[in-house]
Amino acid sequence: MAVTDRVKPRSPRRQSLPPEGTKGVRRLAFSQKVSKWDVKVSPYLYISPFFILFALTGLFPLVYTAWVSLHSWNLIGGQGKFTGLENYAFAVAQPYFWNAVGNTFSIFVLSSLPQVVIALVVAAVLDANLRARTFWRMGVLVPFVVAPVAVGLIFNNLFADQFGLINEMLKAAGLDPVRWHSDSLASHLAIATMVNFRWTGYNALIFLAAMQAIPRDVFEAATIDGAGRLRQFFSVTVPMLRPTVIFVVITSTIGGLQIFDEPRVFDQSGLGGADRQWQTLTMYIWELGWGQRNFGRASAVAWLLFLIIVLIALLNFLITKRIASQGGRK
Repeated sequence: MAVTDRVKPRSPRRQSLPPEGTKGVRRLAFSQKVSKWDVKVSPYLYISPFFILFALTGLFPLVYTAWVSLHSWNLIGGQGKFTGLENYAFAVAQPYFWNAVGNTFSIFVLSSLPQVVIALVVAAVLDANLRARTFWRMGVLVPFVVAPVAVGLIFNNLFADQFGLINEMLKAAGLDPVRWHSDSLASHLAIATMVNFRWTGYNALIFLAAMQAIPRDVFEAATIDGAGRLRQFFSVTVPMLRPTVIFVVITSTIGGLQIFDEPRVFDQSGLGGADRQWQTLTMYIWELGWGQRNFGRASAVAWLLFLIIVLIALLNFLITKRIASQGGRK
């Protein structure tokens, strides 16, 4: 038998299949394509829950509030006719609106500036070699976990005009009592004290975490150069905390301009005093929405407050960034 006669002819189906090498190349190319898509898409999938929650709880209320502010919207009757910017024009023409703006900024300045400075000092003390340092570090956070209403009730009694502890101490020292619920500046000081009581410890822990990230070699070198603890605080600690200071200042700005709990519980009526001495913008929104049942005007004031917060936050960011860049060039 000849050699050619022993060769079995290929079946038609087997002849139509691609060679084994071509199939492996295609499989490898598909795997590489899937790997590239995995690298590109996976990070977005991992962080997508945050953006979905933000869209549901942050972005949608913001957009819906803007829609409500352009309509005549009653709490009971619901959506009315389209009014355009009429609600905004009404809000800026009201003296109560500008009174609330002034009160908000006054309480914000009286609370935020001392709060940041005291928090820096407290953090520096907690960063030192203290006995039972964990106890003290947890202790400064206790006011933050107390309910705002409880803080308001306690300080409302402390700053009571007739029988408050503060006025009794002033009388014992031979000073005149202060009309905490009548004078504008006195009421703003009392409310700012409540805010500082709650938030100073929280900000101090943020500063403390940033301080502990500073390399200890820097402090050892400063000590060898003869710098005392006070000089190290101003020349080493504070300059290296600039990014954290910027963060705390911006968050304090947002929280300070949205203040509601403390001034709301400072009296029983909830209007910010008999003459609205301490009525803030959020309290004015509450009055328009739930007191007058006009959600359109309340939403317009809410959007004006949002724009004010964005403007002040940007201004704070630019100022603190400029100070940080000047310090870096030195």
